[in-house]
Amino acid sequence: MSKTLVSMNINGKKVEEAVEHRTLLIHFLREQLNLTGAHIGCETGHCGACTVDIDGDSVKSCTHLAVQCEGSDILTVEGLAQNGVLHAVQEGFYKEHGLQCGYCTPGMLVRSYRLLQENPNPTEEEIRIGISGNLCRCTGYQNIVKAVQYAAKKLQETATAAA
Repeated sequence: MSKTLVSMNINGKKVEEAVEHRTLLIHFLREQLNLTGAHIGCETGHCGACTVDIDGDSVKSCTHLAVQCEGSDILTVEGLAQNGVLHAVQEGFYKEHGLQCGYCTPGMLVRSYRLLQENPNPTEEEIRIGISGNLCRCTGYQNIVKAVQYAAKKLQETATAAA
């Protein structure tokens, strides 16, 4: 199989790798870069366990080819924490018990991060709609919603303190 050299920024670091044209982004991340946070779930784009952020959009990496990411900025769950400090979304999931088995959690965290970038003060309904493309079979979503509300409040407090 022929390979193509792709260049992108992943979690703030420049990456250049040769990939086969048919390599899905999820496999590129997990197998070539050893970024195993995003999970492989349904491989059809329905579950959202593989959600990453590409150029400011939530993308299900099981439906995206790695070569399509040439020049892109990608954020995976590994890139949320900074300097050993959990992102507010991660802290919210921890404090509000927003996970059980943890399989959906990486995709849910990244989607929640993007949701709060798009809407810093979402209502409960907006949160539920915002995460509706990510499925969880364990939690019943109530604590996930509380976790996102926690993160929204913390991010607003941090922004107010910095101003």
